[in-house]
Amino acid sequence: MRSKITVVGAGNVGATLAQRLAERNYADVVLVDIVEGLPQGKGLDMLEAGPIVGYDSLVTGANSYDETAGSDVVVVTSGVARKPGMSRDDLVMTNAKVISSVVREVSKQSPDCVLVMVTNPLDAMAQVAAAVSGFPRQRVIGMAGVLDTARFRTFIARELDASVLDVQAYVLGGHGDTMVPLTRLTTVAGVPVSELIPAARLEQIVQRARDGGAEIVNLLKTGSAYYAPSAAAAQMVDAILLDTRQVLPCSVRLDGEFGLTNIFTGVPCRLGAGGLVEVVEVQLTADETAALHRSAHAVEDVLQVIDSRRAEIDASLPPVGAGVLIG
Repeated sequence: MRSKITVVGAGNVGATLAQRLAERNYADVVLVDIVEGLPQGKGLDMLEAGPIVGYDSLVTGANSYDETAGSDVVVVTSGVARKPGMSRDDLVMTNAKVISSVVREVSKQSPDCVLVMVTNPLDAMAQVAAAVSGFPRQRVIGMAGVLDTARFRTFIARELDASVLDVQAYVLGGHGDTMVPLTRLTTVAGVPVSELIPAARLEQIVQRARDGGAEIVNLLKTGSAYYAPSAAAAQMVDAILLDTRQVLPCSVRLDGEFGLTNIFTGVPCRLGAGGLVEVVEVQLTADETAALHRSAHAVEDVLQVIDSRRAEIDASLPPVGAGVLIG
């Protein structure tokens, strides 16, 4: 029996992800969006590419969640980008409402699924999804570190004219300004990157990785990145459905690891059947630990915005209140 994957959100990230997953040919894909005709049209287009590319994945577009029933993995990409005049807090609340609604529906239809969260602000939205779904921490995982690490590896490879496959690196912490690249453990064909790139230049590369999403937004003028984010989400789905046990930097709710409890942030995670297999606790320096803790505390600030305005969330949703999110 083929696996089943639901992708919520038929925008650029969601549609590109659905295409990548369909082309893998190991699962059927349901693409869900509230815009009538959009997921159906894109789904049909992908389905018709099957004979050319060579896959038999069934791709279905839908406006309701009925078609998603029994999904093994649900990837949530839906949400809004910040608009002119919209405050940061308003953006947080808007996406918290979207995620609460989406997660309520998909968890009802697929109570045993693994949730892979992509919507920003990522770590906080993963925390909301965990609270609304009631899923154990193994089955709510945020995509950020894979993308941030890919950007970091790309920039190092370009700096050295090396293959990206030879660059090994991890970026921990939150998605954005508070990310924590582990430059001390970064290697190129086994050689520490500190021996290949001067410290000042390496810091510039780290900063470019932190600004990676903003750089693309500024170039596009309208819209944001979707090729790399969709590839990152697909890699996580591969690890889960194919049970590869690959270690990837993902956002999960920590349970004492790295000295943090009941907060989502990016750490090395072994992914396999059922989602999170284990958090891999690499040995961090005092400075790296402090940076990781600062990143986690930034997530708490976002969650406090949600808690302070939780009455705005649809009353029919499960409560997302203090003691549930950041306890």
